[in-house]
Amino acid sequence: MATLRVLLSCVRGPLRPPVRCPAWRPFASGANFEYIIAEKRGKNNTVGLIQLNRPKALNALCDGLIDELNQALKIFEEDPAVGAIVLTGGDKAFAAGADIKEMQNLSFQDCYSSKFLKHWDHLTQIKKPVIAAVNGYAFGGGCELAMMCDIIYAGEKAQFAQPEILIGTIPGAGGTQRLTRTVGKSLAMEMVLTGDRISAQDAKQAGLVSKICPVETLVEEAIQCAEKIASNSKIIAAMAKESVNAAFEMTLTEGSKLEKKLFYSTFATNDRKEGMTAFVEKRKANFKDQ
Repeated sequence: MATLRVLLSCVRGPLRPPVRCPAWRPFASGANFEYIIAEKRGKNNTVGLIQLNRPKALNALCDGLIDELNQALKIFEEDPAVGAIVLTGGDKAFAAGADIKEMQNLSFQDCYSSKFLKHWDHLTQIKKPVIAAVNGYAFGGGCELAMMCDIIYAGEKAQFAQPEILIGTIPGAGGTQRLTRTVGKSLAMEMVLTGDRISAQDAKQAGLVSKICPVETLVEEAIQCAEKIASNSKIIAAMAKESVNAAFEMTLTEGSKLEKKLFYSTFATNDRKEGMTAFVEKRKANFKDQ
């Protein structure tokens, strides 16, 4: 915790007051978590909600927390009733970064041999859409974790930063790559080289965040968005997510070819037929995820 305080004091800009999160109900899957809280939300329990829960450490992303996050993601991914997932944090922080104490004494050999931070990538392999609801600090690994999600909603007092340079290292979980692709080279370079934080308003202007919400309604608004996504066909939503993500990996020509293939693939599903038939018949579609 002392290390986190030092890191936060190095990140430029005034500290914000704590924000409040709504009450949480226990997860009914049988999983016992120490570092996260998970539950199903929405009118029909179609949204998987995961809260990072290490408040005394500002949700520092220790190995145990990432392991539990991956477990919860797997549970929701395999749950046929869940159509989208919301990932959020606590009072002061979405996540203030990786757990510096865990990596302080690592050597190059330790990192290289163990593929350090590799298990963080599991979030990027989830087929269901994931929304990050960010209140407070999203620094270092916390910012990287948010960027692994498909949509980012931010509370009015949220702050984003990649301050690794202030402790003698660089981002190691995609920060230099995803941030640059999202906000452009100049702002990404400034954030990575100075460690400066940006506000939720600046993040939205730069394209990092899609919506800014009042602090007290952030999580509920993210859940509402997730419910809207979950009301569509899950298999079609997965195809749409794959196609959009391909834009970050492929040339325009290659991405357009993949999009066409996925578009054609929708015609092999019952949900595509149901959706178009419902449109013609002027009724609401009844998707079966087939």
